[in-house]
Amino acid sequence: MLDKNGIAKRIAREVKDGYYVNLGIGIPTLVANFVRDDISVEFQSENGVLGMGPFPFEGDEDADIINAGKQTITTLPGASFFDSALSFGMIRGKHVDLTILGAMEVAENGDIANWKIPGKMVKGMGGAMDLVASAENIIVAMMHTNRAGESKLLKRCTLPLTGVGCVKKIVTNLAVLEVTSEGFKLLERAPGVTVDDIVNATEGKLIVEKEIPEMKI
Repeated sequence: MLDKNGIAKRIAREVKDGYYVNLGIGIPTLVANFVRDDISVEFQSENGVLGMGPFPFEGDEDADIINAGKQTITTLPGASFFDSALSFGMIRGKHVDLTILGAMEVAENGDIANWKIPGKMVKGMGGAMDLVASAENIIVAMMHTNRAGESKLLKRCTLPLTGVGCVKKIVTNLAVLEVTSEGFKLLERAPGVTVDDIVNATEGKLIVEKEIPEMKI
């Protein structure tokens, strides 16, 4: 079973040389810490940063340099800062190759709910609406179940949707899954996790074909 850093490390393997990548709030922000040193990647944040680096070490933070989640960040040589209009122009113009988001729920058809729990105060959807509407490659980083042990990979989302049919792949603490027209296709299982563990933790339709390899982290 993976922890949050393990999920981020596995997703970092999906990041390719030359990619422009947007990282959502939560687990996705950790992905920048695990990208291979031998590839060139530009991380974009919708608050107006291109060229984010790993999180700063304690004591090295600059309170004026933050991501969209208001976390302090570092920047790489050549990084640039700009207004939100230009930032969202990049997103809506489909100039971001990969978007990595957290989620509260994902449905077997690729719907995602990641912004609101009814009855709880939220400031709004933020940039997620534009990201899910514009990105062609969305990977979700999430825990497979909630704190009550209930599946977050569902037949249909029960929370207000952020996007419809947009998620391509999901990496959880238990598995890597691809969203297909038939449902969640199991690609890999986390270390120490069995296929039965994943079946029992997944409410949506799960497709298991042949032998399922263990993740390489």
